[in-house]
Formats: sequence, C-alpha cells, structure tokens
Amino acid sequence: MHLLVNLISLSSDIWVYLAIDIVLAILLLFMMRLLSGRMASVSTSDELCAQDNFAFGISVAGRMLALCIVLSAAAESSDKSGYLVSALSMLMYGLVGIFLIKIGRIAHDKIILNRLDKEKLIKKRSTSIALVDSASSIATALIIRSVMLWVEGSDANALFAILSGFVVTQAILLGTTRIYERRFKENNQTGTFQKSLTKGQLALAIQHSGHLLGTALVVTGSSSLLIYSPEAYVSNLTGWLIVGTVMTLMLAILVTIARKLVLAGLDVVQEIDQQHNVGVASIELVMSVGIALIVLGLIA
Repeated sequence: MHLLVNLISLSSDIWVYLAIDIVLAILLLFMMRLLSGRMASVSTSDELCAQDNFAFGISVAGRMLALCIVLSAAAESSDKSGYLVSALSMLMYGLVGIFLIKIGRIAHDKIILNRLDKEKLIKKRSTSIALVDSASSIATALIIRSVMLWVEGSDANALFAILSGFVVTQAILLGTTRIYERRFKENNQTGTFQKSLTKGQLALAIQHSGHLLGTALVVTGSSSLLIYSPEAYVSNLTGWLIVGTVMTLMLAILVTIARKLVLAGLDVVQEIDQQHNVGVASIELVMSVGIALIVLGLIA
C-alpha cells in the first residue's frame, strides 16, 4: 500500500486537536447564527424557514463562511503543545473573529454603504444587498486570516497587528467601493450605485461582490512581502495599507485589461448596469477573483 500512497507521518495527537477545533468551530458557528438573528431583531429559525427569506440566509451564510475562514487561520497557527492551550487559542481567535466580522458589517453598513439601511433591506428579501453583505464579510475574513498567519504567537502585539489589519481592510474596501461608485455615476447619469442596489439589481451586486473578493484576495499577498515586527505598530499598519493599496490598483488595471480582451465586442456597462445581465456579471466576478488568485500564487 505504501507504494501507492506516500503519506507524511502524522502525530497521534492530531486527531485530538482536530476534535477540539471542530467542536469549538461548531459551537462558534451556532453562536454566530444566534447573534445574527439577535442583532437583526428577528428569529433565525422563523426568518429562514417560516418566512423563507433567502436574502437573510445568504447574509448569515456569508458571515458563517467568514468565521470559518478566520477559524482556519486559528487552527493552523494555534499552539499544539497542549490541548488546553490549543483550545484557548482557538476560542480566543474565534471570538475575535466574530467581533471583527460584526464590527466590519457595522462599518460596511454605516460608512461604506452609508446611503441605505442594509438590515432593513435584507429583511425585505433584497438578494442583491445580501450578496454584497456576504462578500464584504468574506473579504474582511480573508485579510484577517492572512494577518493571523503573518503574525507570530497570540500575545498583545499579535492582537494589535490583527486589529491593524482589520482597519486596513475597511479602508481599502471603502476606497474600492467609492471608486466603483464614481465610475458607476459617470456611466449612469440617472442613478447612483447604492440606489441601484436597493432596487434589486442582482447583476450589479454580483459584479461588485467580485471586486470585493478579488481585492481582499490580492491584499492578502501583502503577508508575503512584509516582515512582521511585533513592536513596530506603525510600520505594520502603514506597510499593509501601502502594499495593499498598490496591490489593489494593480488588480484593477489587470482586470480592466482582461475585461477588454475576454469580453471584447460587449458593452459591459450596458449589459450589467442597464440590462442587468447576470451572466456577464458572473464572468467579471470570475475574472476579478481568478486574476487575484494568479497574482497571489505568483507572490507566494
């Protein structure tokens, strides 16, 4: 059998650590579900089953996936020198992840998409808003995960670096959204980006979700270019911000070039903004995420 499958040697304790991480992850996901309903002042069971609110389900699913992304970093970087230490590390990072995801949603609601009531629209079954909400949560989690794997240990310095990464995330997502809004307004004189989302333009939501996810993925490449200095608080923050911004601009240029070549002969603005073509929007989402993954692979 060993001639057919060559496996690396695994410690016998790995299954115990796996069980601890999975149990804590399930508990934290259950906590996330309860908090999602409580923060929205609704019953999650009633909203998902009795009301069949797909938008609410998409929003909660995005937050759950975001939490799993953060927990994957906690599981990878946690200390395996003892069961209790590993469990506490997993729990700490999980709670920090839930907190940052929640704060990120508030920031996205009050600062980034400041001209609409996201929670109210999701209650009214706005799938487009739910998609953007999920994408923003996942984008935040991707960068937080990258910072968690970049730092060393789980002390106060590491926690401050994670918080710095979170601030950088929101700043870059804010800048990306504002640039997208400006471009949308130039191409559509009769409406604004946020107002169009409230009208249920699914294609627009898919396109913008791709921009958010692609931006987050390419920003995670900063961890391969920056050196972690535990007590260099300012340089850690500015390093992620500067490199992340450069990576974001590079991705925007590459996606623009790819769009002109791959979608040659199509008026993307008309197809997505006016005709609400979900197919074209999906292709642009894939280009944003796909090119970001290629850039990320090259850097790593």
